[in-house]
Amino acid sequence: MVAPGRCPPPSTPLSPSVAVVFDSAGTLLRTYRVVKNIPSGEILPDVETTAITAASGDRALLVLNVRSREVMKGPPGQLLSEYLGTHQVSFGVACANRVFTHEEAAEVLYGDRVARVSDLQECIREVWERCRLEALVVIDSGVILNFSPGIIEFTVTSGGRPFPGAVETIGDLHRMGVATYIASGDRASKLERIADHLGIPRDHVYGVATPSIKARIVEDLKEQYGLVVMVGDGINDLPAFAKADLAILTLQQPGEKPTSLFEAVDHVVPRVRDTVTIVRDLARRS
Repeated sequence: MVAPGRCPPPSTPLSPSVAVVFDSAGTLLRTYRVVKNIPSGEILPDVETTAITAASGDRALLVLNVRSREVMKGPPGQLLSEYLGTHQVSFGVACANRVFTHEEAAEVLYGDRVARVSDLQECIREVWERCRLEALVVIDSGVILNFSPGIIEFTVTSGGRPFPGAVETIGDLHRMGVATYIASGDRASKLERIADHLGIPRDHVYGVATPSIKARIVEDLKEQYGLVVMVGDGINDLPAFAKADLAILTLQQPGEKPTSLFEAVDHVVPRVRDTVTIVRDLARRS
């Protein structure tokens, strides 16, 4: 259901001709990420987890279906694998560089003998400290596996808040009769909170979407709409960019971006708000 006050006025004619698919973290949300390198013990603040994952062909980024506050209650010295197994914490694959089965990932995740609960707690604590004054913050935690040594190589926590102008962007698109979607590697429950805040229908939300799944979502939507636009900010959006009728790269999230991203898109904009003008022109021509 669309949040009250977000729907187009009844007098506005809706057109099924254009749909816009947004990535979440870094596109709709200003995201602060903290990663801990387990073998070295190094804490890496405000980094791009998909770039770390992409740096090795044996890595995969998993999203853990666990609440941060529950993790903080766990015994710091306990193996993280034991904690996840005891509490029956499930996972989803957000990004990966190799083909593997769910069973192979589970074997590494629940069989790791190195990472401790404290390693994830450190990441959560750092994000809480950074984001504690924000009015709306959604937090996700996860791990980066390395299949070659068969270990949890990194623990990850990210906290995100909507960018200024994100709510207005979705509202403007809806008033234009444009359908909006979210496709992201984040947990579905987190994305639903953001969708409610922005006014995007919950049945238009696709969580724990790998790059290939994002591309498939765009392909499927092209069967329903005349034109499908993909809006993203990271290398995990590249397959979806390639499938979309129009690809838009946003630069609102701080950090350097690889040249391949700029080469893959039709438009580069400094703010997510700037997508409205592009889509309005596109809608008029469709």
